[in-house]
Amino acid sequence: MDQLEAIRMFVRVADSGSFSAVAREAGIGQPAVSKQIAALEARLGAQLLRRTSRSLSVTEAGQDFYESAVRLIDDLETAVSRIGRGQMAPAGLIRVTVAPVFGRVHLLPRLGEFFARFPDIVVEIVVTDRTVDLVQEGVDVAIHNGPLTDSSLVARKIAATPVVTVATPEHLERNGEPGSPNDLEGRECITFVSGGGTWPWRFKGKFGEIVHQPKGHLRTNDAEQIRAAVLAGLGLAHAPGWLFAREIATGEVSRILRKYERDPLSISAVHPGGRRLATKVRVFVDFLAEVFAADPSLTLDQRGRRRS
Repeated sequence: MDQLEAIRMFVRVADSGSFSAVAREAGIGQPAVSKQIAALEARLGAQLLRRTSRSLSVTEAGQDFYESAVRLIDDLETAVSRIGRGQMAPAGLIRVTVAPVFGRVHLLPRLGEFFARFPDIVVEIVVTDRTVDLVQEGVDVAIHNGPLTDSSLVARKIAATPVVTVATPEHLERNGEPGSPNDLEGRECITFVSGGGTWPWRFKGKFGEIVHQPKGHLRTNDAEQIRAAVLAGLGLAHAPGWLFAREIATGEVSRILRKYERDPLSISAVHPGGRRLATKVRVFVDFLAEVFAADPSLTLDQRGRRRS
């Protein structure tokens, strides 16, 4: 038995709570995973995982061993990389989830620089708009827009962007520019739909939050289509500023209702709580925080243009 590989496999099973998920990730059959864990338990003389027909949980001994195993694997990977390159050079696979448009516009263009710094790291991107069970699906980190509702997850803020209301100058010339959220009644709004309902537009008023329920002929669950619809002059949209940063900078779209904008939307790197963050994941998150802090298309200045 390859003891180190068995320990790695145990950690992945404990993280995901699933033999089958680890088997799929490793490209082997589920019986092979079970055999590795059973052999490890036999060597240790202790049961690490409690198995039933419906569930899988870590025993008290397993939890104690898990904490030591995570430190062992992380420290070993760091040591091997340091000796091999004369510097810290983390290695391995990182699985990342990100929304389609944000990934295409902001994540992918940055990966060349990341790979130049950390050539032994492989990034697997899972593109989805849905909320992913990070542990069950074996995901190391998710790029998340907005507040975090799951208390079992840990979020590190890596950027922030205003939520803007926009339309083309031509559309505003034809229909007039709204002076307040109340003026949006009866206006053609391009709305984001999720879970069968449209998302409300939220503004900050003098006496508290103002909520507008947008209405219009076009509804979509895709941010790229919202952007395309605005550029086609089909109506107004309410969206993260990064989606329209280039067009706001060039004047192709106008940013309106500025004084009613609510607090900026946080962009966070989210990972499962209750375990040590692997070095390869930590350097990836640190990298994103660094490059996004210098990204002018995430945060707009007071004139609605990108920072220079």
